[in-house]
Amino acid sequence: MALRKMKTRIRAGFQGEFGAFSQEATVKLLGPSVEAVPFPRFTDVFDALVAGNLDYAVIPMENTLHGSVYENYDNLLRYECRIHGETTIRICHNLMAPPGLSFAKITHVYSHPVALNQCLDFFRDNPQISKEIHYDTAGSARMVMTDRPEGAAAIASASAAEIYGARILKRGIEDDRQNFTRFFLLARGDQAAPARSPKDRKTAWKTSIVFSVANQSGSLFRSIAAFALRDLSLTKISSRPLRGKPFDYLFYLDVLGHLEDPAMANALRHLDELADMMKVLGCYPKGDW
Repeated sequence: MALRKMKTRIRAGFQGEFGAFSQEATVKLLGPSVEAVPFPRFTDVFDALVAGNLDYAVIPMENTLHGSVYENYDNLLRYECRIHGETTIRICHNLMAPPGLSFAKITHVYSHPVALNQCLDFFRDNPQISKEIHYDTAGSARMVMTDRPEGAAAIASASAAEIYGARILKRGIEDDRQNFTRFFLLARGDQAAPARSPKDRKTAWKTSIVFSVANQSGSLFRSIAAFALRDLSLTKISSRPLRGKPFDYLFYLDVLGHLEDPAMANALRHLDELADMMKVLGCYPKGDW
């Protein structure tokens, strides 16, 4: 009798250690049964994805306080992958330390530089505590609990404290509570895009593209007009230097609408006639923002 092939769990890669905000986004996008796989660097995640070792990758793209994660915009163009979804995570930074270490005995705090810079009011109010850069928020919690440097604490998520057994001394020490990070769900470029239900409205989808135009007067205006003339709403525009052409730029756009919508299809054809290069990065359900 033939054995039924067991269904394997979905594997999704993220940058950081267990307890990172990226892991939280992974579970939010793919459900609690997902096998979340940590990697040290963003490029490690992309490499594993395109090599077929992962089903998906979950990558941070922008933060409401810090701005765009430009490295990952470059990676979207460098690697053959497509955007399949998006979500946002509220970033809450917590001060944590090994049990038994009181707040009065803390002399330095480890975390990712972005996290440290989002807690400047805390450090201003506590000048006796120094900032120490670590490669990852959850990784800093793990290091503090494993190595136990004298007087050391970490800034990370509440889930990181739970995973590594740290005690939270102060919750929500970020300067601004309106601190959110947007994440993309990525799949290999040859993987089919999410199917659209006939009941979906136009504003329920986004299309992301990247393009470049000649460095001439009015070229960017005419490119953006391809969408404005068709009443398509842009939700984001970002520029990156174009390698090999000093002071020329790539432009990344997020546009409300589906590739199959006539207005979107016509706008993209129009843009393709104007652009030196154009690539659709993905068409996916609009997230929770």
